[in-house]
Amino acid sequence: MLLVPDVLLPIELLLQTLVDHYLNTSYCTTVITETPLQVLPQISHRYILLNQSLEDLILDASEAGCSDFIVQISEPKRFFYALDYATRRGLLRRSDRKIILLPLNNTKDNSLLNVLRMKESSFVVNLLLVLPSSSIHCEAFDLVTHKFIGPVDNDMPVYLDSWNSCSGFEKHGNLFPHDMSKLDGKNVKVTCFTYTPYVLLDLDPGIVPLGRDGVEIRLMEEFCRWVNCTIEIIGDNGEEWGEVYENFTGLGVLGNVVEDRADFGITALYSWYEEFLYMDFSGYGVRTSVTCIAPSPRLLASWTMPLLPFSICMWIGLLFTFIYEALSLFVAQHFSAKKIFLTTFGIMITQSQNDSNFKSWRIRSVVGWMMLTGLVLDNAYGGGLASTFTVPRYEPSVDTIQDMVDRKVTWAATHDAWVFSLSASQDPLIKQLVRQFHIYEPEELKRLSFTRKVAYSIERLPAGYFAIGEYIDDKAVRDFTILVQDFYYELCVVMMRKSSPYTLQMNKHIGRLHESGLMLAWERQIALSLLNYKVQIEVKLSRSKRDVETIEPISFRLVLGVFILYGFGVVLATFAFFCEIIWNKRKIKSGGVGSTIISIYEEY
Repeated sequence: MLLVPDVLLPIELLLQTLVDHYLNTSYCTTVITETPLQVLPQISHRYILLNQSLEDLILDASEAGCSDFIVQISEPKRFFYALDYATRRGLLRRSDRKIILLPLNNTKDNSLLNVLRMKESSFVVNLLLVLPSSSIHCEAFDLVTHKFIGPVDNDMPVYLDSWNSCSGFEKHGNLFPHDMSKLDGKNVKVTCFTYTPYVLLDLDPGIVPLGRDGVEIRLMEEFCRWVNCTIEIIGDNGEEWGEVYENFTGLGVLGNVVEDRADFGITALYSWYEEFLYMDFSGYGVRTSVTCIAPSPRLLASWTMPLLPFSICMWIGLLFTFIYEALSLFVAQHFSAKKIFLTTFGIMITQSQNDSNFKSWRIRSVVGWMMLTGLVLDNAYGGGLASTFTVPRYEPSVDTIQDMVDRKVTWAATHDAWVFSLSASQDPLIKQLVRQFHIYEPEELKRLSFTRKVAYSIERLPAGYFAIGEYIDDKAVRDFTILVQDFYYELCVVMMRKSSPYTLQMNKHIGRLHESGLMLAWERQIALSLLNYKVQIEVKLSRSKRDVETIEPISFRLVLGVFILYGFGVVLATFAFFCEIIWNKRKIKSGGVGSTIISIYEEY
C-alpha cells in the first residue's frame, strides 16, 4: 500500500499498482530518488534522497534488510555499481530481490535500457524497467525486463506489458516472470579441476559422455537437467582451489567465482569462513573427514629382539634388583667384594655356581633368595623372548594427531586448502600440526611416496571410500596406513557469487539429492568404475593387514641381529683381552704390579 495524496501523477499511480501487487510481501523496500516522491510505500521501507555517496547508503539499507529497490534517478548505472559494491561488502544475501527502475521524466532515452548490458545487472533476476511510451490521449508506459534465460542474448530487453493511465494494463501478465525453475538452456559456467571422486575431467568420451564425471559434476548436471541449463567448464589455470584477496580478486576455482568468471565453483570446496565473506554457499553436498595416510610401521630390527620381552620400566627394575642382590651378597660376605657381581649375574640367569664359595649360612640364605628371584625372572624372560621371535613385532604406528606431532611427521599435499579449516585454531597441538604441513608439486609427492618421509592428506567419504591424490599409486600405497583419528570434518558446498540468483534453487536441488540418496550412490558408482580400486582397498584395509599375518617358525632373519650383537661383543672382548695382556706385559717389564694382576687372572 502507498500513502496516497489527493492527486497522483500517472507514474505514481503505476508505482502504487506495482507495489500493491509485487512488493506487498517485501520485508523492507529501499526507495532511491533524486526528487521527492508524492507517494511512499506504506510497507516497511527506507527512503534515500540522492545527495551523497550512494554506495554507503545502499550498503546500510541492505544490511538493514531493505533489499528490494524502487529507483528513480537520472543515472541508473550508478545505482547498479553501488548495488554491486554493497552486495560484495555486505553480509546479508538475497537471491530473489526485486528492482523497479522508474524514468525520471517522460522523455524517451536509452538510459534505462542501457543498464541491461551491464555485467552488474545480469545477476539480478527480478528487474523491471518502466519506460515512457507514445500515446495520444493517456500517458503510457512499457514494462520491460531482460531476457536472462536462454542460451544467447541474455541481456536483450523483453517486452512484458504496457500500462496507460486510462485503461491500466494491457495483458495483465506477470511482470517478474523469471522464477529460476526454467532457464531454457541458459549457459552456466562451472569452474573446477580434476580431483577424484568429486570431479574427473578429460575422460574418454567413448566411455563417459561429455568426457567428464564425478560426484559434484553429476550434482551440477542433474541441476541443469532440472532447471534446463547448459554447463560450460572453466579451468583453474593450474591453481587448483586457489585463493581470494581482499580486493575481490583471486586465483584458481575461488578466484574464478569471486571475479565472476564462473557462476558455480565446485571440487571439494569446504565451508571456509574466510571465503564465506566473499561468496555464497549452497547447502552441503558431501560431508567429508580429513585425515592422513602415514608410513606403515616396519618390523623391528632383529638386534632389538632380546630387549622386547621386558618393558623399559621392567628393565630398570631388573637393574635395581641386580644392584640390591649384589649389595646383599656384599654384606653377607662380611663386606667382601670378591666376585659379588659375577655371582649375582650368574644366579640371575640361573647358571650353576661353585658351592665352595657359599660356606656360611648367611651367604647360603641370601643366595637361596637370589636363586628364586633368578628362576622367576629367567622363565618370564624366556617366555617373552619365545613370543617375540614367533609373533612379528612392529614399530609403534601413527594413529592420532598427537602421534603426528610427537614424532614430527611431515604431511603434505599440493595446496594449502587442506589447512584452511585449521589455520584459525588456537589449540597448540593443531598449530604444530599446521606447521608440519608442506606443499609440493605432484611429481615431487609421487617421488616422496616411496621414501617413507611424509604422510599424505586424504578424505574419508560418506559411502566408505576415499578421496586420494593421483600421486599415490597402488605400489606406493602398500607402505601406508590410515590414521585412526580424523584431523577435522568439513561440509562440501557449491560456491557462487554473493546474492547469486541460483542459490535458492541450488539449495532445493541438493535437498532433493539427499532425500533420494543419490549422493551416496554416485560416490559408490564412481569409485567402482573410475577410481583406482586397488588404492581404495589398500587404504581401507591398511589397518587390518597385520591382523591376518600368520605365526611363523623362528628363522635366521629373526636371530640375525642377536648374532650381530654377539659378534660385536666377541670382537670387543677379544680386543679388551689383548689390550690387558699388552698392558700387563709392560707393567712386568717395568717392575710394577703386573705379578699381582697375573695372580688374579690365574685365580679366575
